[in-house]
Amino acid sequence: MARPIIALLYDFDKTLCTTDMENYTFIPELGYTPAQFWQKANGFGRDNHMDGLLAYMYTMIHECREQNRRLERDFLVRCGRDMVLFPGVREWFRRINAFGQQLGVEIEHYVISSGLREIIEGSGIAHEFREIYACEFFYNEEGLACWPKLDVNFTNKTQFVYRINKGVLDVSDDKTLNDSMPDDSKRIPFTNMIYVGDGLSDVPCMKMMRAYGGQAIAVYQEENRQGVEDLLSKGRVDFIFPADYREGTTLDSTVKNIIRKMAICDTLAEENAAQFRQIGRSPLPYQASLFEET
Repeated sequence: MARPIIALLYDFDKTLCTTDMENYTFIPELGYTPAQFWQKANGFGRDNHMDGLLAYMYTMIHECREQNRRLERDFLVRCGRDMVLFPGVREWFRRINAFGQQLGVEIEHYVISSGLREIIEGSGIAHEFREIYACEFFYNEEGLACWPKLDVNFTNKTQFVYRINKGVLDVSDDKTLNDSMPDDSKRIPFTNMIYVGDGLSDVPCMKMMRAYGGQAIAVYQEENRQGVEDLLSKGRVDFIFPADYREGTTLDSTVKNIIRKMAICDTLAEENAAQFRQIGRSPLPYQASLFEET
C-alpha cells in the first residue's frame, strides 16, 4: 500500500527568504533601489489598471530593453544565488522528510509564489520542491524574456492548491483539473496540507486550508509581527512563529506535531476502511474532524 502523502506549501518572499527576491540582485543591477523600482512598477500598474504582477514583469522587460540588458533565463537564475534565506531553511527539508519517514508518511514540498520561478531556481533549494508555481517568463528565439508565461497572483494561488490536491501539476492541463473527482481518489487531501506564508497575499490559501481541514502558518520578522498577529486574531491562520526554521524552534516542533497528528489520522482512517472491507461493505467517510483541536 502506498504511503500517505503530506504536503507543505510555501510562499517564498519573506517566508523562506528575507525580502522580495528581485531586491537582492536584479533591481540593483538596473541601478534602482528596491523602493524606486517598485514605485515605478506599481505606478505603471495603477495607471493602466493592470494586474500588479503583470505590471512588475512588464517593467522588468521594459527596463532591460531601455538599458540594453539581456533579460535571459540564466541571468535571472544567477540573481537567485545572492538570495538570503532564513535561518535553518537549507536544512529544513531533509529534516522534515526524515521525520515523515519515521512516521510512515511521505512529505512533499511545493512553492506557490508571486515571485519569479527563474530566481527561485538559483536559490540553491529549488531541488527540494516537487513543483514550483511562480511567475515565469516566456523566452523568444533569441533567449530573451518577452511575455509572461505564468502569473501567480494573490487570488489565483488557490488554483495551485487544487492542482496539488488532485495531482494535476501541469499548468496547461485545465481539463483534468476541472473534471469531477471523488474525494477518496484525490492524491493529497486538504487535511494533509500545511500552508506556510507571511501575510495578506497568502490569506486566500490560508483561508482555504482552514475551511477544508488543513493547517495555516504565518511566519514573521519583527517588522511584520503586528501584521501576522492581526491574521491570528481574526482567525485567518492557525499559528504564527518567527521565521526561524532551525531544529528545536517553535516552528519546527509545531510542524512536526501537525505531521504527527496527520499521520495518526491517516492510520486510523486506513484501519477504519480495513474493518469495513472485512465485513464486505464500502467504508463511510472517515471523520478525521473528531481528532481536530477545539
